Amino acid sequence: MRILSIIFLIALVGCGGPEARRPVEVKSGSFFKQSVKRSKELLAKEEKLMQDVMTNDTLHEYTHSASGSWFYYDVKNEEVNYTPQPDDLVVMTYNIISLKNDTIYSTDDIGTLTYKVDKQDLFPGLRNSVKMLKEGETATFLFPSSLGYGYHGDNDKIGVNVPFKVTLSIFKIEKEKELIE
Repeated sequence: MRILSIIFLIALVGCGGPEARRPVEVKSGSFFKQSVKRSKELLAKEEKLMQDVMTNDTLHEYTHSASGSWFYYDVKNEEVNYTPQPDDLVVMTYNIISLKNDTIYSTDDIGTLTYKVDKQDLFPGLRNSVKMLKEGETATFLFPSSLGYGYHGDNDKIGVNVPFKVTLSIFKIEKEKELIE
């Protein structure tokens, strides 16, 4: 009887579930909080630079886009309403200029592009801007670095966290449905 009591006691004590392991390092989230703070400060600084450009440019009326850029029309086309949709082919040119009006990439450097909307790689601001313009329109956009080449740059002429201007012209839009037929 005594042996049965000991076996029962051992079985009862041995049936406890596994104990959770404690993390070796406790993450406080402070890195992410600091990163968000740095990003907000950078964006505020870049927005101030863009506001200065807009204030000094008395010839144009700038509009704020939903994606976070500012722009004005150089050429506006009131005759058509269609803007590029995903999978459309767009024939376009653009240049990239610093906020101090120094040419970074000219339209000759870049050339005329045929771009399949949302299917080819462009920097975020340009990807959004293409979908805002109609055939025959030209607009100039101011992009914060987060909509440009960001914290990495383009590994050539555009450095880390550089805001810039782009003048974009849309020459032709081939609707995706027309391409299928």
